[in-house]
Amino acid sequence: MEELAKEAGITVRTLRFYRERGLIPPPRREGRIAWYDDHHLARLRTITGLLERGHTLNGIADLAATFESGRDVAEVLGLGEPTEETPVRLTPEQLADYFESEVTPENLATALDLGYLATDGDEIVHISRRLLEVSAELVREGVPLSTVLSSGRRVREHADALAEIFVRVLHAHAAETEPAQLRPLARAVVDAELSMALDRRLRREDGTRRPQEEDAGAEPEAG
Repeated sequence: MEELAKEAGITVRTLRFYRERGLIPPPRREGRIAWYDDHHLARLRTITGLLERGHTLNGIADLAATFESGRDVAEVLGLGEPTEETPVRLTPEQLADYFESEVTPENLATALDLGYLATDGDEIVHISRRLLEVSAELVREGVPLSTVLSSGRRVREHADALAEIFVRVLHAHAAETEPAQLRPLARAVVDAELSMALDRRLRREDGTRRPQEEDAGAEPEAG
């Protein structure tokens, strides 16, 4: 225990306190000897890193419990990694740096349920670098992470429906086309349609706002 505390840069008293709170797993015992390993050291460094980022011990305990209940990376990735999306390995501290105070047990549970996050030992794996970076940018712009995740769930439902449309078209009319060729074609169609849909939506909203703004700025009539 003294060796582990020294490696982690904490006191033995603090280490005992963490053990009592269940923040680190018990050691492997051989007779009267307690063996700690790199897993314990990584957990202690994670606790220190999250404390430095403003998390409380109760919050860290809840985060740890949430991670431990999540699916591991092999289950999320299935038989192989995604063909186009690049997974990102993160420490819990790095995840906190991306999303700051938005890293809560509730948001983590949602991300794990969606399959955005998975666990691999003491590391966290985000399924897509692009989704990670876009989500972090939205949070920096002021969108709550809970809203980003709930919107992601809705987008996935529509994306699944779109994928089904393109796969059916391929099977029905393009028997000679390789599935890999379908991806860029499908992305091009969806990207163009989404771009035009955003134009239509923004024009409608702009047309709705403009009369209200003009009315608000009008001079009152002399009476």
